[in-house]
Amino acid sequence: MKPFAVLFALALSAGAVTARAEVQVPQTTSQITLSFAPVVKAAAPAVVNVFAKSIVRQSASPFAGDPFFGPLFRDYAQTQPRVQNSLGSGVILSPDGLVVTNYHVIAGANEIRVALKDRREFPAKVVLADKAVDLAVLKLDGAHGLTALKLRDSNSVQVGDLVLAIGDPFGVGQTVSSGIVSGLSRSLLSLNNGKGYYMQTDAPINPGNSGGALVDMTGRLVGINSAILSRSGGSNGIGFAIPSNLVRAFLAQAEAGAKHFVRPWAGMTEQAVDASLAENLGMAAPDGVLVAAMAGESPFARAGVARGDVILSIDGQPVNSPQELSYRMTAAGLHRSVPVTYLHKGERRTADVALMPPPDRPAREELTISGNVVFRGLTVENVNPAVIAELSLPADAKGVVVADAEDFAAQVGLQRGDILISVNGHPIHSPADVRRASREQTHYWRVEVIRGGNRLRLRFSI
Repeated sequence: MKPFAVLFALALSAGAVTARAEVQVPQTTSQITLSFAPVVKAAAPAVVNVFAKSIVRQSASPFAGDPFFGPLFRDYAQTQPRVQNSLGSGVILSPDGLVVTNYHVIAGANEIRVALKDRREFPAKVVLADKAVDLAVLKLDGAHGLTALKLRDSNSVQVGDLVLAIGDPFGVGQTVSSGIVSGLSRSLLSLNNGKGYYMQTDAPINPGNSGGALVDMTGRLVGINSAILSRSGGSNGIGFAIPSNLVRAFLAQAEAGAKHFVRPWAGMTEQAVDASLAENLGMAAPDGVLVAAMAGESPFARAGVARGDVILSIDGQPVNSPQELSYRMTAAGLHRSVPVTYLHKGERRTADVALMPPPDRPAREELTISGNVVFRGLTVENVNPAVIAELSLPADAKGVVVADAEDFAAQVGLQRGDILISVNGHPIHSPADVRRASREQTHYWRVEVIRGGNRLRLRFSI
């Protein structure tokens, strides 16, 4: 081709590119201003204010709060009822008035009212609530035809995605703040005792935003705003939201009529694989969670996973901490099987694991000690998988556990979650053994327990 022909062809090509890249004239105000207004207009009507009222009894005892004298004089203290109000946000997830919010917004409430953006108000009742995941589903009385948000698959959210936080900070009225998704897979000891699993955002979140919506640029819910990390109490751009996939699983159980939120049971104790552990296991890089202990009935054990194996992913999603493993299982839902990828003696394997509730067997045989005995107020029960899940006990725990400790039992130092080993040298194998031990005629007592994995001896006299 001649040089002139080449230049002519390039000119035509450049012209074509210029034509394709031609800028169109903005057709709407939002296009001119690059506004979030269309997203807010679609999502804001589904974000509500939650007003919770609770009545607490305030002790007038001078020993209130004292660990020793408080319990001794609590029956003699005058108490006065006091009304306590809390304000939070919520998100409508169904046209007939199912609203999701944080558990801590409505905890202990005697009366709940929900105010919509159009200033209509509805009384509400709790359908399902769970402190550990910090979620609650409310049902608005008499509501219908409401604007509801759609849930986005939170597994598709990426760091850097634009998001809006909608809620009612400080009770000033519905407010919108913008930002991005700053991080995924957040589990911090300062948040919910390290048990939660969160999405991090720099969209400003302040007190009163709890339970509000974190939405993407199509107005779909990607998370429920729940917490901030702050030294001053204000937003420092480190906010946390519960991912929408966990919200979806929670809502499904609420709609099915569940009275308690049930998580799939792993039957394992896990440990995150760090650099040192990866080197000892012969892994090229830290990845997954190590199975440190396993119950015989664990669904993972039935699928072929063994103690010492490393779980890499669940249902196609990576797992890098015990909290993430629990989240992935919970978000996947009950009564289904999911593929699990794991390392067994360095060999990569895949198995299908059934997601099931923890079995409540053998029978708990719950027993509460009463009467004028040293363990008065103590409630004990047999350890089984369901009890292990409820009390966060080690996966291989056995024996008799303290389900509750009040009155004398609390004063002598027993705590919920203690596994009883022996009383005055007598082994404890069943709740009936505890009843017999409590009737022993002696002034000196030695109680051996396992607490937090440590063996302790409590000594006292009466």
